[in-house]
Amino acid sequence: MAIRVCLLILILSAACVESKYMVYNTSQGIVQGKLNVHLVPHSHDDVGWLKTIDQYYVGSNNSIQGACVQNVLDSLVPALLADKNRKFIYVEQAFFQRWWRDQNEAVQSIVKQLVNSGQLELINGGWCMHDEATSHYIDMIDQTTLGHRYIKEQFNVTPRIGWQIDPFGHSAVQAYLLGAEVGFDSLFFGRIDYQDRAKRKIEKSLEVIWQGSKSFGSSAQIFAGAFPENYEPPSGFYFEVNDDSPVVQDNINLFDYNVHERVNDFVAAALSQANITRTNHIMWTMGTDFKYQYAHTWFRNMDKLIHYVNQDGRVNALYSTPTIYTDAKYAEHLSWPLKTDDYFPYADRVNAYWTGYFTSRPALKGYVRTMSAYYLASRQLEFFKGRSEKGPTTDSLADALAIVQHHDAVSGTSKQHVADDYAKRLFIGYKEAEEIVADSLACMVESAFKSGCRSPVTKFQQCPLLNISYCPATEIDLSAGKKLAVVVYNSLGWKREDVVRIPVINENVTVQDSNGQEIESQLLPLANVSLGMRDFYATAYVGKPPSVTPRYWLAFTASVPPLGYSTYVISAAKRKGATLVTQTSYKSTGNPNDIIEVGPGNLKLIYSANEGKLTQYVNRRSSVNASIGQSYSYYSSYDGSQDLEYFQASGAYVFRPNGTFPITSEGQIHSTVLRGPVFDEVHQRINSWIYQITRVYKEKNHAEVEFTVGPIPIDDGIGKEIVTQLTTAMKSNKTFYTDASGRDFLERVRDYRADWNLVVDQPVAGNYYPINLGMYLKDDSKEFSIMVDRSVGGSSIVDGQLELMLHRRLLHDDSRGVAEALNETVCVLDKCAGLTIQGKYYLRIDPLGEGAKWRRSFGQEIYSPFLLAFTEQDGDKWTNFKVPVFSAMDRSYGLPDNIAMITLEELEDGKVLFRLAHLYEVGEDKDLSVMASVELKKLFADKKINKITEMSLSANQEREEMIKKKLVWKVEGSKNGEFKSLRGGPVDPIKLVIELAPMEIRTFTIEFTSLSASVMKGLML
Repeated sequence: MAIRVCLLILILSAACVESKYMVYNTSQGIVQGKLNVHLVPHSHDDVGWLKTIDQYYVGSNNSIQGACVQNVLDSLVPALLADKNRKFIYVEQAFFQRWWRDQNEAVQSIVKQLVNSGQLELINGGWCMHDEATSHYIDMIDQTTLGHRYIKEQFNVTPRIGWQIDPFGHSAVQAYLLGAEVGFDSLFFGRIDYQDRAKRKIEKSLEVIWQGSKSFGSSAQIFAGAFPENYEPPSGFYFEVNDDSPVVQDNINLFDYNVHERVNDFVAAALSQANITRTNHIMWTMGTDFKYQYAHTWFRNMDKLIHYVNQDGRVNALYSTPTIYTDAKYAEHLSWPLKTDDYFPYADRVNAYWTGYFTSRPALKGYVRTMSAYYLASRQLEFFKGRSEKGPTTDSLADALAIVQHHDAVSGTSKQHVADDYAKRLFIGYKEAEEIVADSLACMVESAFKSGCRSPVTKFQQCPLLNISYCPATEIDLSAGKKLAVVVYNSLGWKREDVVRIPVINENVTVQDSNGQEIESQLLPLANVSLGMRDFYATAYVGKPPSVTPRYWLAFTASVPPLGYSTYVISAAKRKGATLVTQTSYKSTGNPNDIIEVGPGNLKLIYSANEGKLTQYVNRRSSVNASIGQSYSYYSSYDGSQDLEYFQASGAYVFRPNGTFPITSEGQIHSTVLRGPVFDEVHQRINSWIYQITRVYKEKNHAEVEFTVGPIPIDDGIGKEIVTQLTTAMKSNKTFYTDASGRDFLERVRDYRADWNLVVDQPVAGNYYPINLGMYLKDDSKEFSIMVDRSVGGSSIVDGQLELMLHRRLLHDDSRGVAEALNETVCVLDKCAGLTIQGKYYLRIDPLGEGAKWRRSFGQEIYSPFLLAFTEQDGDKWTNFKVPVFSAMDRSYGLPDNIAMITLEELEDGKVLFRLAHLYEVGEDKDLSVMASVELKKLFADKKINKITEMSLSANQEREEMIKKKLVWKVEGSKNGEFKSLRGGPVDPIKLVIELAPMEIRTFTIEFTSLSASVMKGLML
């Protein structure tokens, strides 16, 4: 009762203030036969950009930007209460949940009423507004799920609208997967190429039906709208405090009365937009970045505009939301233009392609990908052990990963101190998840789940800096009888073999597998460049220099069951131990016909002994013999100094090259070849700041290239963008293929756009595309594929050639708001140096039609590498573990080759969130682009499933209910009847078999009898 009284007082007091001069009629709805102007109040709140997320929330550090999300939400509530017709939409749940926690029950009750009445609408609904170029689809799903389930839990509502208004280009995966498959009826966005926008205005095709999936067609289509200019109001209608737009001054007793002028301005702007929009409904986005910090100024002016515009009668103005707008468009029963593929790359004006951010901040991009894989695995292990109410949990890592999917985070387009904040959050989340991983594995090796496993004895260590060869857990002296146990966890649903590499200090060591049998292994000396990088960066991250220097990499092949682990024990060898690789250095022979053949298995790479360059790729298994070359070059970054109309330098967002320069060594490239029984390595110093190791494995049919680039020199005052080119003789006819957010592959044609006649002003930057998984090209007999370990930019600038941008260091800002050059440095004590990047890419050439198998299966292995945990052991037995090998699945079972398990997570309510993804598109592979089945009884061996419910992709509603509510749109020129896509059928509660069609992702909640009581029973292999 007290709440209602307070609410009444607020409303009456506000009404009294306005009624002194005028009671404004804001109740108007849609009027048939008139142009309806839907005013959509909103605030676009970046989850970090110029300030950190917490600084944005509390409003600190305002010397950078005057922005406070807390003020926005605080002022919003009384503003909406003042008039029941007012509306507002809010998006970023990372901010909203911070604010919600701070509110008392009375305010929370009022807000719930505002949500239920439709005055406050939560749309898009993810933790952030994720990027669409540099976020992987699994991360996009996870962050959306986090936000959608939060909204469902607090308000029991499901967002209907996608609102990706600020990402810099738009992915086909956003349309069909993060749009239609989460239950959205429409998707709105602000940024498309300026040439595309101009043509669409003429054709009235800014609003389309977007079919982003070749596999699903119209069954996963969505109504999609690009705004006429951006996500801001029309010029002259900004009403934040201190904005320079004229307010509506309707007090005739004061000077500057301007109602007539403001109404005319409104009508003119509305008619102008109506001329480029179909139907008599247009949307005005009334807000922009961090607006409504004093919401009353906006609503007061919009109240007046609605009142006086409707009195004028030429058009109809109303408070609205994208939901109301979508329903109004749908009610017109029109057929809409069809859009396929995506909206990449994006340029906002001439010479301004936003394709640099595909690579910007490559270290952060790599860290995000590493933590994504760790999050996937740690949730599985948390499930095996059982979620702890008291903690630790994986929630902190979930929050950090969700925040960093923001379109100014993983994109690399924030200020440096904000990028540091993202990395700090990831590390904090990792440390908490690290405890879960260690405890879960300890419980599993001790077979202690039956007793609850509260205090496992085994203490596991992990090595998050293993990529720079820093791993204190493995750098122990084994000569005194100690043993090092390595638990290798496989988060994939199929048995897997891969090479494990760890730094060690002893030479005479041996490796035993889970059966106590010695296995083949090899020792490789650590390169000087690796040791130098290790010492500098380990000191930077840990705070002190390493106390031990390892001498070797120890490498062996681990074989691990699906969704399980194997144990390997490293000890001092009593007889012959690991094979020390042979090492041969090659210098110019003077004979152009001399070659170096590398590779202990079917795959051979051929190098010119005279020049040290890669020349040939030979695979005896597939009978592929192809010429191939590799080179490095850099684009000098344009500084904008010669621009007359628009200043446009290359920066964090924009890639604008000013010439291409080959990177060559001083003289011949010296090559050192290390040969061993597991793999061969080719070490090459390209120049003083680029070092490369190429690996060819005995049991693999692809090559791995590990590059170390940096610090990029800038002493000449020129920024540089470093690329590598892989060149073949294939006739690709300007055509190549890149992935969409790690999911579908889309055809790209150089200097061409399917939707408009492209005017080419940047022949390099305008042909760059985001790469999350990989890219390939083909001719009439072969396919050449490259896979990547993080998001990068890539292209095919020359036929037969694939190009990846690996690193960027720039000296100018590109005038898109960051006001900071992308010049990353790392400091240790008094020494600062430009950032050095270490990363990998993988290459393979296949007969035509056979490359998809590698791209899909190996792509999943890149995303989910082995998780390694280490512990020391004593004693005469080869291991102290009671359970040296484990699989959660039936010992005879593994997932089909075309299926991946992308989510296994125990939720707070005890239910389990479970997702499966079909990895292949329709027609992509003759054997694997088919319906596949997963047997849950074998997948969850010895666990009884009480109930399984299929959910929407973001798990906030049952899929059956989502399908019933779906709006079915008409498409211009389409034949009668909906596209019949192949989908898996309902899950029989007795048989418990899940079917998946090509590209299908299915999400379920599962209720088990118990999560941990029987997890180890019968699963010791």
